[in-house]
Amino acid sequence: MLAKQFDAPWNPIQLQTRCLLNLLKKAEHTDFGKHYNFSKILAAASPLRAYQERVPIHDYQRIFDEWWHRQLEGEADVSWRGKVKFFALSSGTSEAASKYIPITPDMRRNMRHAALKMFACLPKYNLPPSFFTKDWLMIGGSATLKDLGHCYAGDLSGINAKKPPFWIRKYYKPGTNIARLKNWDERVEAITELAPKWDIGVLSGIPSWVQLTLERIIERHQLNNIHELWPNLRIFATGGVAFEPYRKSFENLLAHPLIYQDTYLASEGFIAFQARPGTSSMRLLLNNGIFYEFIPFNEKNFDENGMPLPHAKTLCLEEVEEGIDYALLITSCAGAWRYLIGDTVKFTDKRRSEIIITGRTKHFLSLCGEHLSVDNMNTAIQGIEKYFNLDVKEFTVCGVEKDNHFAHHWYIGSNQVIDNNELAHRLDQELMMVNDDYKAERSAMLRPPIVEIISNELFYDWQRHTGRMNGQSKFPRVMKPQQFAKWKAFVATANV
Repeated sequence: MLAKQFDAPWNPIQLQTRCLLNLLKKAEHTDFGKHYNFSKILAAASPLRAYQERVPIHDYQRIFDEWWHRQLEGEADVSWRGKVKFFALSSGTSEAASKYIPITPDMRRNMRHAALKMFACLPKYNLPPSFFTKDWLMIGGSATLKDLGHCYAGDLSGINAKKPPFWIRKYYKPGTNIARLKNWDERVEAITELAPKWDIGVLSGIPSWVQLTLERIIERHQLNNIHELWPNLRIFATGGVAFEPYRKSFENLLAHPLIYQDTYLASEGFIAFQARPGTSSMRLLLNNGIFYEFIPFNEKNFDENGMPLPHAKTLCLEEVEEGIDYALLITSCAGAWRYLIGDTVKFTDKRRSEIIITGRTKHFLSLCGEHLSVDNMNTAIQGIEKYFNLDVKEFTVCGVEKDNHFAHHWYIGSNQVIDNNELAHRLDQELMMVNDDYKAERSAMLRPPIVEIISNELFYDWQRHTGRMNGQSKFPRVMKPQQFAKWKAFVATANV
């Protein structure tokens, strides 16, 4: 029934308009609502236009400094009604201090509702009835939260694990006791010990951490593949980073490929999920407490640091076009108002409101106009995997100066032996095939890429070194120079 409701021919524009009006009404008497006069916005002939004219675009630092810090200190009715009892710690892939993202009761309820909608779409995949009684193994951050006195802070997965949706509690693994273990290696060891007792049908988590867990289980129990232990494993609900660069090495752990259901679950809300077979695109959740705006991600609207310019053009759902990169703004029931979430998306099917994530506003390379996105990088990595029959689990890249020009310095993780120069040449060819701007700049200011292939373990050792070995963090695809210098020194020391 839920799947049919989700697929019903609702008008996306009406859903989003209703969502915005509902958010404005609920926050009308908060300090934020009073400051920006939500009452007057709601009474305007065009509430949407009035909202966009009155409320500025916020990045994290601005909204935290002006509003969210007060909620973290225990104030009520600041940017959303009531007190905020939970904050998700999100540092993404940068070196910056952790961000405190408010998680309100309304947002938690909507996240659970979105998960139920996603579960309700599984019958489309022609799964046997017995599948729906199998266990779900959820790999995430620690469920132990930091007590700040008047609120708690921790990984979003940990916040959600404190009270799993009622319909999944019977099947949820590894269970709250294991999920509370703070140390990642201890959690994996506990999961590995209990793995033979479970009948797992669904995996969920960030690909790299799920893969590490499966590798540990296979090694400990001397298996050829994970299906020898869990023959009913059919679904992998993946998210956090693009799955495709991991597909080849991940499927080496299986007896047969899984059904991959991509998700867009951020600390700021459950934004989209793959709702049907035959596509890797995700459908936006249009009536789940989040209103969306889109800024074309180009030089007219963004500076070289990935920040929107004062005159940046903002579009609503009815104005977007397929095949264009947009920076995503959200307004949500967690008190985010015209908030630059930091991701870029592309519509693949406007009629269905389906998108893919193409990168981050601050994680792209454009030293001299090459405009290389993370999506371009992922596609190129898939190309070299196929060309060399290579398994790549992780990679990172930084723009550097070379011979009074520029170049991209890549570190690619694989335990296979291959010549760096040969790999660099092919990677260069793949990048030129997927990005015309890159191809043009390669005949001008951009020198051939520098490529170093290193062991996969070094990426995980770096996560431990930086305190990010936790089941939740993502390795940065693009590093800024200061962070890259530390990484480069770490790799050099490790290789001595």
